[in-house]
Amino acid sequence: MAEVKITKDNFQEEVVNSNIPVLVDFWAEWCGPCRMVSPIIEELAEDYEGKVKVGKINVDEENELAMQFRIMSIPTIGLFKGGKMVDKIIGARPKSDFEDFINRNL
Repeated sequence: MAEVKITKDNFQEEVVNSNIPVLVDFWAEWCGPCRMVSPIIEELAEDYEGKVKVGKINVDEENELAMQFRIMSIPTIGLFKGGKMVDKIIGARPKSDFEDFINRNL
């Protein structure tokens, strides 16, 4: 399953109403570390299909959401349950760090 593009218009449907946890990548086109993390996020979407929904929020296009969740650095990867961010990890990391992050929050 590919990542879902999350906007303020579909946030309620894709994140708040999701029956499984949602891993959200806050990113921007100009961000080098974000581009490094992107292929890992795509792999995680496949690896955790059915267990975790994976979405991306472009902070330049969705400034309101970035401010709402106090995103100060990108990439920030947040894990949401019931529409609330329960944990986050900041910066480019190896895939194993993201797997550990997801597994400890499931």
